[in-house]
Amino acid sequence: MPTTGHVFIATSLDGFIARSDGTLDWLLSRDDPTEDHGYDAFIATMDCIVMGRGTFESVLQFPDWHYTLPVLVLSSTLQTIPDHLQGKVTIANLPPTDAMQHLATQGHDRAYIDGGQIIQSFLRARLIETLTITTAPVLLGAGRPLFGTLPADVPLIHETTKTFPSGLVQSTWRLA
Repeated sequence: MPTTGHVFIATSLDGFIARSDGTLDWLLSRDDPTEDHGYDAFIATMDCIVMGRGTFESVLQFPDWHYTLPVLVLSSTLQTIPDHLQGKVTIANLPPTDAMQHLATQGHDRAYIDGGQIIQSFLRARLIETLTITTAPVLLGAGRPLFGTLPADVPLIHETTKTFPSGLVQSTWRLA
């Protein structure tokens, strides 16, 4: 059975996942710890994580490594893993299809796909099954876009939409 890809990410209303310099202050300032946005329930259904070099380098800046699932970092330039992440993170220079085949041979069924460029490449390869996108009530005007160019339309089927008192709106879509 092939590994399926699933996205859980936040964007500004104008579709950016970070400012041009990679900062997330616009999102973190709106985070209400009393609201359950469903990340824990989502990640409980995944058995591995795929991210790109940029996302990996960003999460390395956090004080603690908060992933318990195995992480596959797709990069053509990254060569080493910090010592404290040995056995938790693997680096590979693979295109999306090969990455998913690699994960399937390792027994993984559901992969959390994270990071703008990685999500875009997996969408182009039609390897995303679901997209859960939480939209923050802010326009950034510029930044790192969630979506890029695609070779063709990607039809979607709407599954759910939830609103939160903080103003966040979360929709889940399934690729048709």
